[in-house]
Amino acid sequence: METKIYNQQGKETGTINLPKAVFGLPWKEALVHQVAVSMMGNRRIPIAHTKDRGEVAGSGIKPWRQKGTGRARHGSRRSPIWVGGGVAHGPRNERDYSRKINKKMKVKALFTTLSKKFKDGEVIFLDNLSFKAPKTKEAKDVIMSLSKIKEFSAINRRKNSAFITLQAKDENVSKSFNNFSNLEVGQLKDLNVLDLMQYKYLVITNPEKAISSLESKLK
Repeated sequence: METKIYNQQGKETGTINLPKAVFGLPWKEALVHQVAVSMMGNRRIPIAHTKDRGEVAGSGIKPWRQKGTGRARHGSRRSPIWVGGGVAHGPRNERDYSRKINKKMKVKALFTTLSKKFKDGEVIFLDNLSFKAPKTKEAKDVIMSLSKIKEFSAINRRKNSAFITLQAKDENVSKSFNNFSNLEVGQLKDLNVLDLMQYKYLVITNPEKAISSLESKLK
């Protein structure tokens, strides 16, 4: 599997061979869905919280005697059927939404999604990406240059967002893309299924090191 490598100006600078174990896997929707849902659950922080009948303020005395009043029997004004009473089966902030994800499943789902994106022509390989100083204009020039490539002509549109991976933290690059709401910059080691699904295009810098890093996940 061979693909092209481009520079910041959108010009072809060479080619690179891609491992089939990373970019040539068949699509497995069930696996990707399971991992994605589990990851979203692990990130979820429960905020909504209701009080049950044991937590609301109010007297625990019986409202009226059991028999002889002609009214329905009640044991407490804090019952869920009373106004101001507790909530039955409401959301609780102590609920745990996290799920265990096996390491092999997580890696397989990542490579399966990478393979799907590569097959759909949504992965761009850049030989390098760097700025001398944080400049939004230079970041915009890079995106406009990449949009001149036939396969990636839609990358400069607002809805066609991109995730840019770096080998290490680069403040100049990160700050340069900060003003673009549809672009995100992150390190390759932190790349996951949710990032790939949220953004249409994936920009991989320093391809040789990136592929080596991805292949190391298989071991």
